[in-house]
Amino acid sequence: MNIESVFKKVKNHSPTILGSESFSQFAVLLPLIEKDHEIHVLFEIRSKHLRRQPGEICFPGGRMDEYDLNASYTAVRETSEELGVAGEDITNLSPLNYMVSPFGTIIYPFVGFLHNTEKLNPNPAEVADVFTVPLSFLMENQPDRYLVDFKLQLDRQFPVHLIPGGKNYNWQTRKMEELFYLYEDKVIWGMTARILKHFIEIIS
Repeated sequence: MNIESVFKKVKNHSPTILGSESFSQFAVLLPLIEKDHEIHVLFEIRSKHLRRQPGEICFPGGRMDEYDLNASYTAVRETSEELGVAGEDITNLSPLNYMVSPFGTIIYPFVGFLHNTEKLNPNPAEVADVFTVPLSFLMENQPDRYLVDFKLQLDRQFPVHLIPGGKNYNWQTRKMEELFYLYEDKVIWGMTARILKHFIEIIS
């Protein structure tokens, strides 16, 4: 291989997130509706029969399938499946910042307007209930903030003798901020709260 062929390959490379080919990719929708002459945000309560995060509050969404055209298609498809709405009832679809979680997932959030909400027919296999929160409440009330401290634990076979400092290597640990929105008896936290706060910052 010569230098010309090396740079030809580099120039033809389209950059993405390093290691993203092994990440699980999800898309979610932050649904806005009109209720009592004002804007509300709609949330789902996950079915208690689900294996992952049963009973937690979330936005509609799910894993991107290989046949999905793109992330926005996934967000609309999953919302339609979970809430029993037609895809054409979701309009004004706009992307928000995507998230790369420390747990090997990439989440592509979108915001959109949901029409004909009187026809909602949530899928009980996935959704236990739905509720809404006035957008004005979310804009006027900051979330509570707490820190999660990540601890480092090496595998017993990790070759510490191969790195400078060995067992005394100065590993960089981190803290992760978790947000909590409290509305009546509902607790909105985790990824859902993070996406929600990002959306509120944009429109504020």
